Amino acid sequence: MREKIMYALAAVAVLVLVRNLYLIFLGLPDEVMQGAIYRIMFFHVPAGISFMLCSFVAMVASVMYLARKSFAADSVAVSVTEIALLFGAMNLATGMVWARIIWGVWWAWDARLTFMLISMLMYGGYMMLRNVIEEPVHRARISAVLSILTFPAVVITYKAIDWWRTQHPGPVLSIRTGGGRMDPAMESVLYLNLLAVLLFGAVLVLIRTRQEEMRRELDGLRREAHAI
Repeated sequence: MREKIMYALAAVAVLVLVRNLYLIFLGLPDEVMQGAIYRIMFFHVPAGISFMLCSFVAMVASVMYLARKSFAADSVAVSVTEIALLFGAMNLATGMVWARIIWGVWWAWDARLTFMLISMLMYGGYMMLRNVIEEPVHRARISAVLSILTFPAVVITYKAIDWWRTQHPGPVLSIRTGGGRMDPAMESVLYLNLLAVLLFGAVLVLIRTRQEEMRRELDGLRREAHAI
């Protein structure tokens, strides 16, 4: 059943993405102020939103592990954290390319950029921590605490452009501004590409969750073999 769901999600994601790529590169005109480089937004924004959603799911799964001591929740937490790091790297990379063209520099210590980097480093520390702690229960408990403590940095990243007006552009989506700062045709394509990215993310999470479950089963068998 899980494989059928993965194949179905992947197929829908591919179809939506192919349609989106056509619209992004051939259907939409250049933006008046930014020119062609604005098209990177259709990947930068969905990656950032997906990073934050994965971070939220990781936090919820971590809370569930601490509450119920469920290794299934721990598997979900580590899986979505890995995918969050993937989307975060995509968000930072595309943002740096955009900044090089628009700002003339690859990096600026803007509030949102800085907190995004901090969030990425903390989640990277989460993954490193899991690799150095061998005992499963201790590893899951410490990792869950770190995931919960990291999530506020993600919230600050999201609110940074509201709390500090530094270099990063302000919100343009109608869902945040109440309407109107982006052409409706461009905004609809952006939401469609967000859908494609989220579907791909869901497929990757399902794959990684299964791999994590298999890894835990193998670790259990190895421990039993050593005990014998």
